[in-house]
Amino acid sequence: MRVISGSAKGRKLKAPPGLNTRPITDMIKGALFNVWGSEVIDAKLLDLFAGSGSVGIEALSRGAEKVVFVDKSNQAIKVIKENLSNCGFEKAGQLYQGDIFQALGALARQGERFNLIYIDPPFNNTEIFCDVMEVLDKIDIFAPDHILVIRTPRKMEMPSFTRLIKYRQKSYGESSLHYYCRQEEDPKDDGNFSYTG
Repeated sequence: MRVISGSAKGRKLKAPPGLNTRPITDMIKGALFNVWGSEVIDAKLLDLFAGSGSVGIEALSRGAEKVVFVDKSNQAIKVIKENLSNCGFEKAGQLYQGDIFQALGALARQGERFNLIYIDPPFNNTEIFCDVMEVLDKIDIFAPDHILVIRTPRKMEMPSFTRLIKYRQKSYGESSLHYYCRQEEDPKDDGNFSYTG
């Protein structure tokens, strides 16, 4: 596993030990960043179920301003810290070790706003995919221009939610990437909605 582009291109990344993480492949990561394109530059990114931190570190390598990495595994957090150090991004990465749902609540209370959100839950816990999306549907952590992406098993169907609207889905091997933007009520209209992101 490595950084595939940007200032840290070619740097090798460690993965947490064991079988609880499913590292993102270069192909999927490349496809993700091709869609994000220039949106990554100067962006604030939230990397949930961060594992090795590969996606967030790739974003920093490509010009993101800040990445918040969240994972409940202490081993994962240690590996992310080591990977950040190896790539020279210690100051641009913020680490949060603990429950994902508690982390989201804390980030919302702190007034954090993110341009990009990447979510990569464990494939063996199918219920958590919609659970985390339902929480994100309700809280305010989105910058005005934003894209949310969740990676799922290929055969898993992901719906739109009340405010998070799915607008794109692409499959790669055993995985699918689902792209969402937040639908916000337009105060200039009576009950009409406009898309942001």
